[in-house]
Amino acid sequence: MTGFSFRSVFGDVFRLFFPPVCPACGRPMGEGARTICTRCRGEIPLTGFCRRADNPVAERLRELKVPVVHACSFYFYVAGSGFRRLIHAFKYRGGWKLAVEMGEWFGAEMREGGLYGDVEVVVPVPLHWRKRLRRGYNQSEYLAEGMARSLGCGVDARSVVRRVHNRSQALSGREHRWENVQGIFGVRNPAALAGKHVLLVDDVLTSGFTVASCAEEILRRVPDCRLSVATLAVSRSELLTAHPLKPGRPPKEKEYEYFLEP
Repeated sequence: MTGFSFRSVFGDVFRLFFPPVCPACGRPMGEGARTICTRCRGEIPLTGFCRRADNPVAERLRELKVPVVHACSFYFYVAGSGFRRLIHAFKYRGGWKLAVEMGEWFGAEMREGGLYGDVEVVVPVPLHWRKRLRRGYNQSEYLAEGMARSLGCGVDARSVVRRVHNRSQALSGREHRWENVQGIFGVRNPAALAGKHVLLVDDVLTSGFTVASCAEEILRRVPDCRLSVATLAVSRSELLTAHPLKPGRPPKEKEYEYFLEP
């Protein structure tokens, strides 16, 4: 009891001099705030896609010939915003607990939306072992853990692997991004996913090529599974670009006006 009291007092003193700050805006977290501050919770640009089957993320994956059951992203990834820094906090600065909490929040929204209630297993998009060794963890695994908690299902972070240590998509020209991710994933335990509704999870959707390549391999090796996709964030500008494989097609501002209004 004494030890517990000491830790409690020490924690109070520590928070007095070093109050926790919001990972999105950098301001002190208010009393009772969790994950991000109350102000940022009100300002985060949520997409609402997890409540609509006919949304631009699902269409993007179907444009890439991935027959998903459902697909969604939680919020819009906007360059220069605090919500971009939030992704960087758990992707590059070791904020794995933040990834779990964001996953729980996202998963709760998906559960309430009613489209993902029969998901049986959550599969994170894997990192190559070299990148995982360098970073120390795969942020998508922690997102998947939080989402699975809220959805009431399990996580499988072993059955799908990244076989090739490919060049970063951010460093590849747009015209080469699809080729850069072809054939880089493998499924080493198809039986674990057979006959199940699988939710494939990643942190950010930009062109969609990486998650599409991973989904394509899962469906090739496990043709009797049902596959849905969820990413924490999505680039609004990417969704407004032309068809990813048909650059001559005009942008979609009018088509997506309802979904993508600022």
